[in-house]
Amino acid sequence: MARNTSFFFSMGITVKCSVCTPASVGDKQQQQQNLTPPHCDGSVISEPRIMLPVRLELIFTSYANEVGEAFRALVPVSFVWGSYAVATAYVTADAVDKGKKAAVAHGDNPGKTTRVAVAVVDTFVWQALASVMIPGFTINRVCAGSLYLLGRTTKWPLSVRKWTTTAIGLSTIPFIISPIDRSVDFLLDSSLRKVYNEEEKHK
Repeated sequence: MARNTSFFFSMGITVKCSVCTPASVGDKQQQQQNLTPPHCDGSVISEPRIMLPVRLELIFTSYANEVGEAFRALVPVSFVWGSYAVATAYVTADAVDKGKKAAVAHGDNPGKTTRVAVAVVDTFVWQALASVMIPGFTINRVCAGSLYLLGRTTKWPLSVRKWTTTAIGLSTIPFIISPIDRSVDFLLDSSLRKVYNEEEKHK
């Protein structure tokens, strides 16, 4: 996660939200209108992403583990694991929030419990993959590879190589967000969400 939020706006990063999957933060028109999508009922629907009003500091906590991995060469390992704890807390909070919204949206209608469970499970799985596991592993490998190559191809002091590795890791984050999000969407649409849809057909 870069410190300069204007950079992320210019890149149009994707807010990590699965059930009510929003659009890029760069979508200023939707943001200004402050709209809630009509399909935001807690169900799992593969529709175009719509921007929701979300506080930036909350959004950025989902990138904590990527930042932790980028700084792995410079900080104690406990800092890195702490960043994963922050990201996991965000994932859990988002899943609980989607469950509450699904419960409110469905009221006392039949199938409410199933809808809430689907909202929570889908959000948690999507976020765990797209916000924590895959990006964390990706930045870890990018930084490890960069540090190794710098050690083999330059005579820079170790401290310079480590800071360069961190800079490479941080600059990589904006470019992996959308590909990972789309890949996780495809993965869930091809697997877990088919189970949800089949259950809905039998009701």
